[in-house]
Amino acid sequence: MTAVTLPALRNGLDLVVADVVERPGGIRSIALAAPGGEELPGFTAGSHLVVGCGGQANAYSLTGEGIFPERYTLSVLRRDEGRGGSAFMHTLAVGDAVRASRPRSAFAPVADARLHLLIAGGIGVTPILSHARAAAAWGRRAAILYVHAPGSDAHLDDLEDVARVAGFELVACEGRASLPQALAGFLGDRPLGSHLYTCGPEGFMERVLGEARAAGWPEDRLHSEAFGSAQLDPGAPFTATLARSGERVSVPAGVSLLEALEGAGRAIPNMCRQGVCGECVLAVRVGRPLHRDSYLSDDERESAIMPCVSRCVDTELELDL
Repeated sequence: MTAVTLPALRNGLDLVVADVVERPGGIRSIALAAPGGEELPGFTAGSHLVVGCGGQANAYSLTGEGIFPERYTLSVLRRDEGRGGSAFMHTLAVGDAVRASRPRSAFAPVADARLHLLIAGGIGVTPILSHARAAAAWGRRAAILYVHAPGSDAHLDDLEDVARVAGFELVACEGRASLPQALAGFLGDRPLGSHLYTCGPEGFMERVLGEARAAGWPEDRLHSEAFGSAQLDPGAPFTATLARSGERVSVPAGVSLLEALEGAGRAIPNMCRQGVCGECVLAVRVGRPLHRDSYLSDDERESAIMPCVSRCVDTELELDL
């Protein structure tokens, strides 16, 4: 299956690489443009593109503010232990053709928030930079906390530029050890109606959200986005039965339910393929899903599954499909 025929990329955009910038810590920034230089579809802060990476598609956060864009800019951390998408992105050169989805956001800002607290860890800075730029463009109040590893301060210069022009508070910390003290000062004494947004490694976000809850932040003011799925174990094989046709689809270890369904000729709407966006949710009739997503609520998990990352506790799973 080629990248162009992947369901996530249907009705998408044909783009070309317009610029490449190498950044500290193995991070590469890539600018994508329309082949003829036309204006691209606008997007909400915190949006991502699903990009065709050879025979697969990966989601990457956009770093711009989204207003009348002539380019889509994204930054990719090379992960040699991953599925190969980041390695593919690190081979792109100016002029190369790329197929991508249209921008989508599962991490949009709340327009009427009195203050946007933006907290980034590592490569999770990419959607946070988008939020900061959008807040500056729309005249919204924001404060930024960026925690990065030594020598891996990608986009700190961009955050400094935005903060200087817009008058935002910016705190940058080198190393995870500085996070507790930085959070304690950053979360306190904020006006009612503030909203918090965080992106970064799972453990980092758990710490941020836990500290915010302990400080009295209500749940509906907390927003997070995983910047990429963790390396998941291959899981045990199981069989999915499609209730409407009776067709049985084998799902081997190391193959996602979504991939198995696509291999059986089923086009399942999907976007991030990382258990974040909610696009591929399927209804479950029989069987106990092994949930590994970051999207479904506890109630939804009783009767639904995200096939891009989740599997089955049992050997049989029946889908309303």
